[in-house]
Amino acid sequence: MTFVLLSILLGILTYLVIRRGVATMTRSPVWLLWLIIMTPILALTAWVLKHGRYAPPNIFILGLFIVCPLIYMWVVLLGRRPSAQRPSTLPPHRPAPAPPMLMEREEEERLRSCFPWSIYFLQKIEHRQQMMICHGRLKATPAVAHSTVQQNVRSQFGHQFLVVLQEERNGDPVFTLVPNREPANSSKDSGWRLSILLFILTLGTTTLAGLLLVGDLSIPELLSQPALLVKGLGYSLAVMMILAVRELAHYAMARRHHIPASAPFFIPVPYFLGTIGAFVRIKAPAPNRRALFDLGVAGPLAGFLVSLPIVIWGLAHSQMVELTEESGLFNFQSLDPKGSILLVLLSKLALGSDFQIDTALYLHSVAIAGCLGLVLTALNLMPVGQLDGGHIVHAMYGRWSGAAIGNITRILVAAMAFIQPAYLLWALLLIFMSSRDEPALDDVSELNGVRDALGLIAMVILVLIVLPMPQTISEHLL
Repeated sequence: MTFVLLSILLGILTYLVIRRGVATMTRSPVWLLWLIIMTPILALTAWVLKHGRYAPPNIFILGLFIVCPLIYMWVVLLGRRPSAQRPSTLPPHRPAPAPPMLMEREEEERLRSCFPWSIYFLQKIEHRQQMMICHGRLKATPAVAHSTVQQNVRSQFGHQFLVVLQEERNGDPVFTLVPNREPANSSKDSGWRLSILLFILTLGTTTLAGLLLVGDLSIPELLSQPALLVKGLGYSLAVMMILAVRELAHYAMARRHHIPASAPFFIPVPYFLGTIGAFVRIKAPAPNRRALFDLGVAGPLAGFLVSLPIVIWGLAHSQMVELTEESGLFNFQSLDPKGSILLVLLSKLALGSDFQIDTALYLHSVAIAGCLGLVLTALNLMPVGQLDGGHIVHAMYGRWSGAAIGNITRILVAAMAFIQPAYLLWALLLIFMSSRDEPALDDVSELNGVRDALGLIAMVILVLIVLPMPQTISEHLL
């Protein structure tokens, strides 16, 4: 009965999150998105009502958690495609209508006056679908040019347009004007009430998950002995600390660069790990590539630094067991640390000479929380699209080079799935994700040396987490 009540409450909160968050990015119906994302929970609830505590088949659970997220992302992306971009719906004998003009002829003359010849020598203005591209030659540094033109546009048109300075494929810098659809008071509605409610609910679901990880406890036992909840708090507090620090780092960096952002939203799940993460919704483009880099690198590095001591403490309190064919990187009862270079090094640091390369680990619940933090760090550091790693490589190497790195990464992760089947779901997620990141307003100014060094460190962390320990190195190290 408790599981059913949690599922109902989670369904209500999921609907609110989708309506306030995802619904602003897609035209797909909210009820359809809710039904797709809640299908695993509804199916598991029906299973519990019919079969009680008997666990469903693994293929049943695996199918739900692979198929439903893929369908969900496909429906979201399908809703983001405007109907005007589908010329096949027009009669073949009728020419496609011209793109709507963002400005009248008189306003375009005012726009030309926003480009001083000593800053940006404007040559022509090209009208496209819901945007205007101003071609010319850059006569000043990108930062000075963007700041000057942006101030001039705001003095003439207010906050009606976003001014974006970016490079074309041939490397020529162009100014692009697009409508500013973000309301002026967007930063006032941060959603802290909903964030606190989701935090409390996620704290409860992760505590229940921690109880299941330390032992099989029935609901009557839990009701008769509420003190048993303490056994699940170690895992719960560790997970919540990692997620909270990570998302608060994103939020703090957004505030530092004056970017409107929502409060951290936690995602509770009343089974398995108790949560599937948290997120902060960024409501406006980054002002420049430095801000874009800071937004991307702050969360993963903060989460990684918090995860390290948690993993080390948890591994020190884990048990060594015999290595079997069922041992693997994501088997918490028989974890094979050789699937990750970093995990082998941390296991050696925590267990000392007692740790041998031919043994597996029965993870302590706190170690599971720390490993979850490392998994989330690695997933978000993948240099693809709008993931944190995508922001990092975009800021370091530019939009087009960042997209190329994203495509290479998807191929490499797909190849890794043949070696380590646990990465198959990652490969599927990355394949369906766009490799191109949204540009910053000043998408031309480059980073400084400190940020370049931090970006390389972040990529090294990613490699240490996802790559398996080479046999030759492990033999000499251990």
